[in-house]
Amino acid sequence: MLTVGGVAGLYSLKSHAMHYILFVSPSRDILAETQMEVKLGGISEGRVAIVKWRGKPVFIYHRTQSIIEQERAVVLSELRDPETDENRVKRPEWLIVVGVCTHLGCIPIPNAGIIPGGFLCPCHGSHFDAAGRIRKGPAPTNLEVPKYKFIKDDSVIIG
Repeated sequence: MLTVGGVAGLYSLKSHAMHYILFVSPSRDILAETQMEVKLGGISEGRVAIVKWRGKPVFIYHRTQSIIEQERAVVLSELRDPETDENRVKRPEWLIVVGVCTHLGCIPIPNAGIIPGGFLCPCHGSHFDAAGRIRKGPAPTNLEVPKYKFIKDDSVIIG
């Protein structure tokens, strides 16, 4: 009798726990947004494509060779949040960052500001360079680099 009661109690505890676990787990539409594939073939050199991922804009910047050289020549001691260009990109010609200013969450404007090829947040005047690093203004940190991987020469998976 004790064994049967114990098994029934454990089964009901498991069923009750699973109810709460499934209730707080993300729904299918949220899980579908966790990864996104983007074709890079349509982004010409010097242009920025903006895609929406997890409700945020992601900037995919096809950088020119002159912009790459400009960003690699930056002295790290001049930066508020020092990070090399090589640490922010997996392929030098492609910069992929979340397009949300780290100051108050505004959306920066690509190819604007005081740094050629950089980003400007017009609300409060934060200037980011072409590697997404903060150079001037109130933003405390660089633009976020999401997890991503290249699956082919012309495709990237974000997330």
